[in-house]
Amino acid sequence: MNHIRNFSIIAHIDHGKSTLADRLIQRCGGLAEREMEAQVLDSMDIEKERGITIKAQTAALHYKALDGKVYNLNLIDTPGHVDFSYEVSRSLSACEGALLVVDASQGVEAQTVANCYTALDLGVEVLPVLNKMDLPNADPDNARTEIEDVIGIDATDAIPCSAKTGMGIDEILEAVVARVPAPKGNPDAALRAMIIDSWFDAYVGVVMLVRVVDGRLAKGERIKMMASGAMYNADSLGVFTPANEPRQSLEAGEVGYIIAGIKELQAAKVGDTVTLIKPGTGGAAFTATEPLPGFKEIQPQVFAGLYPTEASEYESLRDALEKLKLNDSSLHYEPEVSQALGFGFRCGFLGLLHMEIVQERLEREFDQDLITTAPSVVYQVVRSDGEVIMVENPSKMPDVGKMSEIREPIVTVHLYMPQEYVGVVMTLANQKRGVQMNMAYHGRQVMLTYEMPLGEIVLDFFDKLKSASRGYASMDYEFKEYRASDVVKVDILLNGEKVDALSIIVHRTQSQYRGRAVVSKMREIISRQMYDVAIQA
Repeated sequence: MNHIRNFSIIAHIDHGKSTLADRLIQRCGGLAEREMEAQVLDSMDIEKERGITIKAQTAALHYKALDGKVYNLNLIDTPGHVDFSYEVSRSLSACEGALLVVDASQGVEAQTVANCYTALDLGVEVLPVLNKMDLPNADPDNARTEIEDVIGIDATDAIPCSAKTGMGIDEILEAVVARVPAPKGNPDAALRAMIIDSWFDAYVGVVMLVRVVDGRLAKGERIKMMASGAMYNADSLGVFTPANEPRQSLEAGEVGYIIAGIKELQAAKVGDTVTLIKPGTGGAAFTATEPLPGFKEIQPQVFAGLYPTEASEYESLRDALEKLKLNDSSLHYEPEVSQALGFGFRCGFLGLLHMEIVQERLEREFDQDLITTAPSVVYQVVRSDGEVIMVENPSKMPDVGKMSEIREPIVTVHLYMPQEYVGVVMTLANQKRGVQMNMAYHGRQVMLTYEMPLGEIVLDFFDKLKSASRGYASMDYEFKEYRASDVVKVDILLNGEKVDALSIIVHRTQSQYRGRAVVSKMREIISRQMYDVAIQA
């Protein structure tokens, strides 16, 4: 176990995380030259096109260090985008160390900080790395100061490197061996392995990616899931180098996969603990009693209705969503009926990027033609009799007379930007009913902290923030609380009939503006009729 190092790479989007992973794999001979393609660990088409990492992937590498010993390095790639932060905390809880990659020309950005704090909370050893040193505008000293000021970790020995040219790669590998602690765990105790990720494969069923904490698992043994109590046979084991490499057993401290003929993804819940059953004891001996601390369940934040353009496509949309859920446990959906759009689904997402990606995957991989309703968030409604209900669909909102108050979700937003954009960003945040809580200067960068209603953010805040700051501002948000607010439901009427799919919940001050916007848009879209059609909000 002393020769195992589990580490992960954390960074903001586009700071060169996946490229660095490619270089490390290449340097350790993980893949032959001809198998090497850019962003090996990003296996979805959409990941390569958008240049983002969505699912966590792993690679087991063998590295011969300068001290002459061979070390097993397990690299767990993580997503950088804030919507996928639960994937990050999942990957990090399986590691002892993390490389904090900062683009030397850009400095520290919002999601770098968010993910780095996750790592520090989990007690992971963080090694700062300054990437893109080959760029003419790289400023390593400024990046070092920012890491120390903003995050508060020592960056004097931050490793300068360039993932593109391959400079500094050996120094990074040496630092991982020297500074990342070896895994702690008891190889002789009962087996406890944590499921970091699970996905569905059409040929073998569910594949579980696990980190073995205590004990060992051999091929063919009976395993038991501690959360559900279900039992299976471990049919095949192995590690990813990133290609599959079958093994006879997995030892404590290793990261590998288990295939056990599981049919449903729900049976292999991420964060569950896998343990062993000794034959003939009815499952008593060798079973660990305490499961490992898992992850928090993910709550969807943004909801939207997805409807097929043709009513006959409803079944195929359901199949597509089921298949998509096999690979993405954070997607929630339930059937719903709209008078205007017919049968469809109400889907819950982690954020706007997640919603876009789900839509794009449905259209691209499953050939679906979709109509999407405006995204909305979950409101807490206190009824007149004191009962509190959660409303995620505007058309389910009770009548005004039957409720005493509506509470909307408030989030804490951290905004980072160069100081010349502070003015425009503050104006934008105030338009979105933001309340400024804090403002801090770190060199040329400014960090603003606001409390804002989540409903304002899901519409178009991110796009407006990017255009107001010419793409330099970055943001990160976390849920704070539900707070009573003066929000109203705006119904759209066509010829005096409500169109439920167009209902929106907005703050009273904006109801007139938003209602007018929808009405005038509909006036343009609806072709001229023989008689008057009244469009009202």
